[in-house]
Amino acid sequence: MKSFKTLLLSATLTTAATAGLLFAGQSKASAATTYTVATGDTLSTIAQKFAGNTDLVNQIATTNNIQDINMIFVGEQLTIDTDQTATPVQTTTPVVAAQPTVQAAPVQQTAAVAPTTSSAKEWIAQKESGGSYSARNGQVIGRYQLTASYLNGDYSAANQDRVADQYVTSRYGSWDAAKSFWLSNGWY
Repeated sequence: MKSFKTLLLSATLTTAATAGLLFAGQSKASAATTYTVATGDTLSTIAQKFAGNTDLVNQIATTNNIQDINMIFVGEQLTIDTDQTATPVQTTTPVVAAQPTVQAAPVQQTAAVAPTTSSAKEWIAQKESGGSYSARNGQVIGRYQLTASYLNGDYSAANQDRVADQYVTSRYGSWDAAKSFWLSNGWY
């Protein structure tokens, strides 16, 4: 019986040692990831995708020799060094209690009526531009990352707010609905 226990213990240790060598011998492939900038991306949103926060903005800018962190271009390929960063965050649609679907009636505006400022509006501004009215990302401009054609050449803060309110009202009905869409799609 003693021999059987010795044999069993010896086999167990050999198997464990072999498994340990297999795992110890494996190394992680290069952790650098190439990311292609999409419409609406900012360094903040890219950092959010990879780390779940905006702490990586400066590291991404340094790695890719980006001089102005407010200016990246659609189609540009960025190297995200995941050895220095957190693992990419799996983006999922948040679980929201079921609510009845309400279809908005078409809006006919006789005068520009802006929705009230909400936390959702501020949240989107922070996600899109870090809240900066002077942010630029390719063809999108300002706090809400709207195209120049929407802003008609007037990049003032007042016009950006007015146009963003009109855009959100016509497309989503409210800033809260725009935020829900952003959470599901990563843009609004």
